Amino acid sequence: MTIRVVVADDQELVRSGFAMILSAQPDIEVVAEAGDGAEAVAAVRRHAPDVVLLDIRMPRMDGIEAARAICAESGCKAVMLTTFDQDDYVYEALHAGASGFLLKDVRRDDLVHAVRVVVAGDSLLAPSVARRLVADFTSRGQAAATTAGHVLGALTARERETLVLLGRGLSNAEIAAELVVSEHTVKTHVSNVLSKLGLRDRIQAVICAYETGLIAPGG
Repeated sequence: MTIRVVVADDQELVRSGFAMILSAQPDIEVVAEAGDGAEAVAAVRRHAPDVVLLDIRMPRMDGIEAARAICAESGCKAVMLTTFDQDDYVYEALHAGASGFLLKDVRRDDLVHAVRVVVAGDSLLAPSVARRLVADFTSRGQAAATTAGHVLGALTARERETLVLLGRGLSNAEIAAELVVSEHTVKTHVSNVLSKLGLRDRIQAVICAYETGLIAPGG
């Protein structure tokens, strides 16, 4: 299967560089480039790609607003491009539906790997970004734990355990070892958690684990 990608960044050199790297892969096709968020949304509507790379800071429409529009109306996975030390929008971007983050100085191999990872439905949340997410959560003083019983009531005990481990950033293999089950069983649990809670991917599962109080920041 060929992975179809749209690359959106207002810096032409960055945009064309990413597009060149991805286009060199036999299983990836860059179907369009965009210079701002509005162009990115239009390109996704026109080409129906599997993944869109979105710079957070763009003119006319920023990456977060574009991700919100794209994720609301399509199954395209949005990956945010960020300088990270300057961008303080992790929480908003993930809530908009983004499937992960890449630093703008990402290595060639990591860029290619990231595109394949999000298409496979896995998370793309580096530990440094996870720490920022938790910090954002804490600073906002979220109190969604009061609704935990209602939100999580549809899950079995094992699915709740799986959600906790997802929230801690564990891979399927690590969850399997923790629960002493097969990876196939873990995949089933993860699929059930996402389906029952109406979550797009593992990153939204991380958010859910914190927002429902299933995991406490620092816990």
